[in-house]
Amino acid sequence: MFIDIFSHLDALEGFLWSYLAIPFIVIIGVYLSWKSRFSQVRKFPQVVSHFFSEAKTTDHQDGIHPLKAFFASIGGCIGIANIVAVCTAIQIGGPGAIFWMWVTALIGMIVKYSEVYLGISFRVPNKNGGYDGGPMQYLQKIFSTKTVPVIFAIFLAIYGTEVYMFDVMCHSISENWHINHWVCAGIIFILVLYASRGGIERIGKISSILIPGFIVIFSGMSLWILGSHFTELPSFFKLIFKSAFKGHAPLGGFAGSSIMLAISQGAARSCYSGDIGVGYAGIVHAESATKKPHKQAQLSILGVFLDTFVICTFSTLIVLVTGVWHLDIAPSLMVQKALEMYFPYVWFFMPLFIFLLGFSTLMAFFCIGIKCAKFISPKKGEKLYYIYSSSMFLIFSFVDQKYALSLMSIAGACLLSINLYAMTRLRKHIRFF
Repeated sequence: MFIDIFSHLDALEGFLWSYLAIPFIVIIGVYLSWKSRFSQVRKFPQVVSHFFSEAKTTDHQDGIHPLKAFFASIGGCIGIANIVAVCTAIQIGGPGAIFWMWVTALIGMIVKYSEVYLGISFRVPNKNGGYDGGPMQYLQKIFSTKTVPVIFAIFLAIYGTEVYMFDVMCHSISENWHINHWVCAGIIFILVLYASRGGIERIGKISSILIPGFIVIFSGMSLWILGSHFTELPSFFKLIFKSAFKGHAPLGGFAGSSIMLAISQGAARSCYSGDIGVGYAGIVHAESATKKPHKQAQLSILGVFLDTFVICTFSTLIVLVTGVWHLDIAPSLMVQKALEMYFPYVWFFMPLFIFLLGFSTLMAFFCIGIKCAKFISPKKGEKLYYIYSSSMFLIFSFVDQKYALSLMSIAGACLLSINLYAMTRLRKHIRFF
């Protein structure tokens, strides 16, 4: 029965992204970029400077430190999607998909900025001494009832149960380290429960250690491989641009792709990988101690840059230059296969990479899932969410990974559409830096 249901997910995902989410994010993204005079590009040095200035501050009363909120946010972004889902985009949409990932990320930067700005502007204090913000709060300013905010919270609770990354983590660790699948699933779930119960503060502390370490190590390894293929890089960039506008013919294990397939895959994976417009970032950053929304919102631009233009781009390029992208292998093994050509013991540290990245994402989204469940039902929401999430993790541990990714992508398209509508209605409240 489940397989019959899952078999329709691909078609639904393609419809939602092709005819709803992609047109919506392009129109709103271009509008906000034009209105801000492309602040995400013009003032990017200011964004980087603000990050380092915040690193020197220690005062964070009435909320958590801005950088802890930032790392908690990118802990949900920089994860398995950067080294697995991006390979899925290439395998289905061809090399041109990465070009459309770049385009979506570029306009998505200002979309995410706007989401965080509104999330902080309309946040309310909670009984724990922090804040509740994000789309659930500013949607209430648009609609007279809580129906739409509750629907949004339901979709985000589904999105917060990161079945795709949980599935990839369990398979990678059990297959590479030869550990029982059930044991892996149980340990990962317990660790996620522990971390998420500490809230955004604990997630920020953990992510501030895991994420910078991964970025440095993975970037160094990728640059070593790309340096070995330095003279070939221009031809691969040419391949990316050509495939983006002309599609790509079948090659090896690659079945070929059309322009629309490249656009759809690139845009969908960019939004999924960078959490662009889905509401997650607005909720996380709203817990920051900052009093000026535009200051915290700037940091979200840096997050998208690190996610897409650094990690996703490195993952794509090493898969292309090593020729792994047209092999008939699972997307979860592509980056590992590319790294194995240049580094020893990849079979050991790749599952460790995936665990650390997946764990940072799982705990961040699980925490948001709990907040959404409490918003839906303050008394029973948390318990029901534990039951739902554990059931979904169990089911998708034994289902093809593409179905898990499709479910996340469908939920993301619904969240994106509702959230972008809200941004359109509240566009006069957004102030750019």
